[in-house]
Amino acid sequence: MRVVDLRSDTLTCPTPAMSRAMAEADVGDDVFGEDPTINRLEALAADRLGKEAALFVASGTMGNLVSLLAHCGRGEEIILGSLSHTFFFEQGGSAAVGGIHPRTVPNQPDGTLPLPEIEAAIRVDNVHFPQTRLIVLENTHNLCSGYPLDIDYMRAVGDIARCHDLKIHVDGARFFNAAVALGVAPDKLAAEADSISFCLSKGLAAPVGSVVCGRLDFIAGAHRARKVVGGGMRQAGVLAAAGIVALSEMVERLADDHANARKLAQGLAEMPGLSVDLSQIKTNIVFFELTRADMPLDQLIKMLDDEGVRMLTVGDGRIRAVTHYHITAEDIDYTLGVFSRMLK
Repeated sequence: MRVVDLRSDTLTCPTPAMSRAMAEADVGDDVFGEDPTINRLEALAADRLGKEAALFVASGTMGNLVSLLAHCGRGEEIILGSLSHTFFFEQGGSAAVGGIHPRTVPNQPDGTLPLPEIEAAIRVDNVHFPQTRLIVLENTHNLCSGYPLDIDYMRAVGDIARCHDLKIHVDGARFFNAAVALGVAPDKLAAEADSISFCLSKGLAAPVGSVVCGRLDFIAGAHRARKVVGGGMRQAGVLAAAGIVALSEMVERLADDHANARKLAQGLAEMPGLSVDLSQIKTNIVFFELTRADMPLDQLIKMLDDEGVRMLTVGDGRIRAVTHYHITAEDIDYTLGVFSRMLK
């Protein structure tokens, strides 16, 4: 049976070039700073994002956590979106591990935080309040249909941050999707960020890892935080080797994933019983709704799975499909054909 797995781009497997690079990687003890392949990956990542330094970490969640720990002390506050991955899906790690207080601002459908609401959330200097230290943005925004935040918005948030002596961290799990979709250089899009993390293991198809980038002093703090959360790795150049291939070979092809997501969304939008907001489809994530009262959502998901088409439901009754390296235009045709039969 043909399988079209659209549950997430975390399902990507290493390319043949990655497998070769991993098998041939030069390695050393990274805790001593002696793994040459990790050092190469970190230098490459910092250069691509226009930052002074970088740090290889095991996951996007770890990347966000060590960034927040490096920026903030216990009892200090971050401003972030109510639908942000850091707030929603990372087990409250900033509070549990770092004693950092989250203050949420409602995300708009395009993933942005309204600028006046960011300003209103910044604490005045008062003994009763935690001190605001950091603004956290997400680019692209997972729960907001993979919407990318553009340079103009980033500059506007940067102006607010500078006015109030705050820092900006960007959860850029799919940051290169944003840069490709917007047609801008990654370093330009990252310019306002004091720190930024991005995943190697989603659309870039590496098996493991994320990278955090920022100033040298920030990376030094993040390095210490990585150690305390158990992120010190030894001969992990075998993983970093795949990340080097990911950054060198897999970025521009993200446009194919975006085209396939658009094709899927357009096909679904034409089917009675489904609702898709095409204006939201900017990258590789498609959210849509089943509007037929006579077909329970879990029944549709089971019927699709029986035909080899796999998708996820989210808590608000929507279905999510994510295109990636292993999804072809022919897979999209097959998926639309299955939907057409299921909805007859």
